[in-house]
This record gives sequence, structure tokens and C-alpha cells, in this order.
Amino acid sequence: MGPGSSGGRSPGGPAVTRSAGAAAPPPGSQPSVGEAFSDVAADLSTLMRQEVQLAKAELRQSATRAGKGAGMLAGAGVAGHMVLLFVSVAAWWGIGDSTGHGWSALIVGSVWLIIATILGLAGRREITAVSGTPQTVQTVKQIPDAVKGNEGSS
Repeated sequence: MGPGSSGGRSPGGPAVTRSAGAAAPPPGSQPSVGEAFSDVAADLSTLMRQEVQLAKAELRQSATRAGKGAGMLAGAGVAGHMVLLFVSVAAWWGIGDSTGHGWSALIVGSVWLIIATILGLAGRREITAVSGTPQTVQTVKQIPDAVKGNEGSS
């Protein structure tokens, strides 16, 4: 058997085995240009899949947090409306007996204004705390630099 043939192959073909390119390259040799491009394409494909997975995870986390903040704002609005409707009438009537109904309406309205402001600010803080996809943005920004770095070394 010749130096380029495999032990388990038919005796007809050291030349056929080498030209087909199916056998692994001999130790110490460098991969062909096609193999190098294939490796780069596979690595780039893997990188893109991983970046998409990371973006999905970050967006899911951000959407959950945004939903939580929006739910708090909606709850604050509904609760504020119901409380304002029922308790305000009772407070207005109760305070109105001692101060007059005009002044009691202003007092009750001021109390609910303070409560609504506190709830609104808490909900706004939750929504502004949503960060989006910071890690994905950072790693995607690095991709062009990595490609440029590899171009210069060829």
C-alpha cells in the first residue's frame, strides 16, 4: 500500500483517495481554503444563532418587567378610580358637616391627588428601569471588529 492510502481501503486508489479530498489531511498540513471558509461560515452561523438566542432571552426578561410595570399602573388607575368614587363621597359628606361641603371636596380631592402621584411615580420608575437588550447590543457591536481583525491577518 502507498503512503497516501488508508489501511482499510481497496488497493486501487491512493491517487483516487487523495484527489477525492474525503480523507483527513495528513498531520502537520494546513487546511485548504475551502475548509477554512467552511469553518468560518460554521462559526459565524453558530455565533449568529447564539446572538439571536441571547436577544430573545433579554427581550423576554425586559417584556416581563415592562408588563409588571404596566400592570401596576393599570391597577393603580382602577384602584384609584374606585376608591375615589366611593370613599371620596363618604369623606366629602363626613367632613362637609363640620367645614362646609365646598372645603371638604377640596380636602378629599387633595388627598387623592397625592396618592395618585405616588402610584404614578412608582409605575413610571418600573417602566424606566426596563433595560432592553444591553448584552446583545454590546456583543453585536463587537462582531465587525472581530471580522476586521481576522481580515488583516490573512
